[in-house]
Amino acid sequence: MARQEDEGKMERYFGDVVTTATTFAILILLVFIGYSVFGREKSKRWHWGRRSAFVLVYGLFVCCLAAARDGLDRTIQNAIDASCASGLFPLVSVPTIIGCIGAAAVIIAAIATPIAKTQSVRRTWFYIMSSAVVLKILVVEIARLVC
Repeated sequence: MARQEDEGKMERYFGDVVTTATTFAILILLVFIGYSVFGREKSKRWHWGRRSAFVLVYGLFVCCLAAARDGLDRTIQNAIDASCASGLFPLVSVPTIIGCIGAAAVIIAAIATPIAKTQSVRRTWFYIMSSAVVLKILVVEIARLVC
């Protein structure tokens, strides 16, 4: 019984191509954020604006993969006309609400970063953007484990 549960959990992260790609993409994003926050003194080549641009573009890619993995398109279609089964999460749920709030924070930080005059302000916006991304990842992945 425990072996079946372990296989079911592994399938949530490596069950098919989209799920596996999403898992690895999330890990790459988290490693980049962690390296930027904790190893920033080692590499000064990437300024905070470039780091923010990477988190924005690559984070959008990861978000699209996660939405495809969790069936967000089916959830929206189901809410519109019920022509298909819903995805993993209901339209009004903690993961989707936190996802929208996190996306708004990322957009605000993405707009504010190029306007910022100094690297310290850009670093602050990077931290805000990264925190929103990490929060979104944590909420969705914990909700996937609970479901």
